Amino acid sequence: MARSHIITAVVTACLALFLFWQLAVNFNFSADNSPLIVSLGHDSNAQHHVLEDSEYLLGVGKADITGPVVEINMMGYADMDQNGSGLRQRLYCRAFIVGSISEPSARIVYLVLDTQSGDTAIRHGILEGLTGLGDNFAVYTKNNVAVTGTHSHSGPGAWLNYLLPQITSKGFDKSSYQAIVNGSLLAIRRAHESLVPGHLSLGSTDVESANSNRSPFAYEANPQEERSRYSSDVDKTMTILRFDRASDGKAMGMLSWFAVHGTSLYGNNTLISGDNKGVAAYLFERSMSSTHPGFVAGFSQANVGDTSPNILGAYCDDTGLPCRFNDSTCSGKIKTCHGRGPFWTIPDQGAKSCFEIGRRQSVAAQSLFNNPSSLRRLSGSASTVSSLHTYVNLTSYTFPSPFNASLIRSTCSAALGHSFAGGTTDGPGAFDFRQGDTDNSPDSPSQRNPLWKLARAFVHEPSAAQEACQSPKPILLDVGAADSPYAWTPNIVDIQLLRVGPLLMIISPGEATTMSGRRWRETLASAAPSVLGISDPVVVLGGPANTYTHYIATEQEYGIQRYEGASTLYGPHTLEAYINLTLSYLPYLGNSGTRDGLPPLPPGPQPPINTNRSLSFIRGVVLDTAPLFKRFGDVLASPQPPASRIYMPGESVSTRFVGANPRNNFRLEGTFAAVERLDTAGAGAGAGAKEEKWHVVRTDADWNLVFRWERKSTLLGTSEVRVEWEIEEGSQHRDHQGAAVLVEPGLYRMRYFGDAKALNGQITPFEGTGGVFRVGESGAGNANANAHADDLKTAKGRAAHFVKGRGQTGR
Repeated sequence: MARSHIITAVVTACLALFLFWQLAVNFNFSADNSPLIVSLGHDSNAQHHVLEDSEYLLGVGKADITGPVVEINMMGYADMDQNGSGLRQRLYCRAFIVGSISEPSARIVYLVLDTQSGDTAIRHGILEGLTGLGDNFAVYTKNNVAVTGTHSHSGPGAWLNYLLPQITSKGFDKSSYQAIVNGSLLAIRRAHESLVPGHLSLGSTDVESANSNRSPFAYEANPQEERSRYSSDVDKTMTILRFDRASDGKAMGMLSWFAVHGTSLYGNNTLISGDNKGVAAYLFERSMSSTHPGFVAGFSQANVGDTSPNILGAYCDDTGLPCRFNDSTCSGKIKTCHGRGPFWTIPDQGAKSCFEIGRRQSVAAQSLFNNPSSLRRLSGSASTVSSLHTYVNLTSYTFPSPFNASLIRSTCSAALGHSFAGGTTDGPGAFDFRQGDTDNSPDSPSQRNPLWKLARAFVHEPSAAQEACQSPKPILLDVGAADSPYAWTPNIVDIQLLRVGPLLMIISPGEATTMSGRRWRETLASAAPSVLGISDPVVVLGGPANTYTHYIATEQEYGIQRYEGASTLYGPHTLEAYINLTLSYLPYLGNSGTRDGLPPLPPGPQPPINTNRSLSFIRGVVLDTAPLFKRFGDVLASPQPPASRIYMPGESVSTRFVGANPRNNFRLEGTFAAVERLDTAGAGAGAGAKEEKWHVVRTDADWNLVFRWERKSTLLGTSEVRVEWEIEEGSQHRDHQGAAVLVEPGLYRMRYFGDAKALNGQITPFEGTGGVFRVGESGAGNANANAHADDLKTAKGRAAHFVKGRGQTGR
């Protein structure tokens, strides 16, 4: 997570927090945006055929978690100026359930959320919600539910449990939080409903040109002997788990793990999306939609810490030269050093690069998925399903090193170093901080500028023991000791492991770097044969999950103190602590007979849940009004009519409407916008408008349909909406076999679905219908218009009819 501007916000907050604290009022936003209306139509535990020894109980589900798409600060870059202005792609929770046929209570739930990370409060809300869904859901508990985020930096924020990430979002927003919780519950419920006996297959492949290392200087601090075992300074391997229904062999879903940051879209992007992993899931699911309805594709994050999707490297904006290798500066400054994605020259806030990095992940996953000979079916005695979870306070956890038992290690209370404020090449920081800063001298930025000294003192002045524990990190913010008005960051962390046969899943609360992930996985893989009796274990790492604990760097990388090391909260031995804890609890993943002989796993200290006491300075929607002589949904500008122009694939077409604030209704499981195509099949030449049928071909869940909202007057409450369709070329629209599908030529129109809030608080839905326009065949130019003269005359009449009806209210 690129905390590029949070220090500025911390300074501002420190100066005024004691006043705000007394004046703050938590707004009670409605939690009813995503009602859980799905009913269980059958017994999910029922067995429908003769079971095989290799079968599991499998279920997949997906639900909308798109929260406020405008006026809420986005979560990831921590830039107070990056507030949502619309929607490029809806966000989802994708749920995967695996259960044991012989032991129905043995299940795991793996959630992949299109969010920056998992979170303590989000997970708590999900677990609380599960208890209210009835006895069928009692098998889903804190032990077996993992909440992971894809690490998109383009989703709405204001939903996290601790104060530090709330500062840039101006506090906590109940509606943003509830959209994620309710959607996750709905995804789990749908997955539970779909439970059937099935088969699991496991495989891996390399994905080239989809990730790079953004901190190679720190990576190279790891021992040469260790680095020489790997061909790259990032993990290129993608691991996938395929879900197939046993009764008919139909594919149900796919869960993958691959490490690449969700920072393809730059910090100047203000459209909500799932970034590159959201694109990957969208493309995979769309390729399967016609042959495998309900198919769910999860692209989970892995050891993402030092990875970047900006694969061309980091360059100085002003000179075009590479940034300085050790600290990513340009002429001593950090602000002009930026990573470049594959299409960095296009001024689209990284959108085309984002699509391309997502496409490469999707193509690799589909290629492996569709090659059964490269997959290994999980079967036989390896069908154990187990899980464990506990909390551990890492404030001063003492333990023997897992790499050398003669060394006694200790963790520290959470703290962030100077280079945390320096940001990364994906999102540079502010002022005079830079990466690789281990200097705590009077000339260092935090000592030279009195504002930083004030911020440090206000948060908490670190003790000599804390500074020694965190060394060589110079402490900028001693956040672990800050608890006013409530905890700033977690000291209590989740330790969770899941097992499905030979597959072990590390659920990491922090962003493990490439080498940290390798050490963690390999250590567990080495122990699994003797501890669990698994002869050929496969270990994956998913995260950031459950509780966001920033980064997990190796001890050597920590010593360099680039951004990842400075953001490793619990000191230089953080990674060793996580490995020690997971090794200690590994026996609890054994089969039921083995686990019966173990003492109960202690739940550990409970983390604070701050949802009901979090500060909020986020203004609600007061009023929407339409301009004089206009109504909500009226068309302000339409595409050129068919008689005037033919739009071609690769071009953009848009319609502007009189709008209202989309925070009034998130339209979860619905859409703010749509593109419809006129179906003239079977209609005669003189067919009237009543015989014409319009079919939805794009919604705001589609990458190429963009919903933009603009506030025109804060005082009057007026706003405009622009619905923009970037008409797909063949490379962006493919069938289930991967073949290019061209956009069908014909007549199209755009729709807008909104909700307006009156002064008395009443919210009324409305619709808008744009003018008709024509899309031509790919490869044809506007010159072909003359070849369709008769058709264009008919189209002109239809356009007039639909323009006359636009702006109707009501749904």
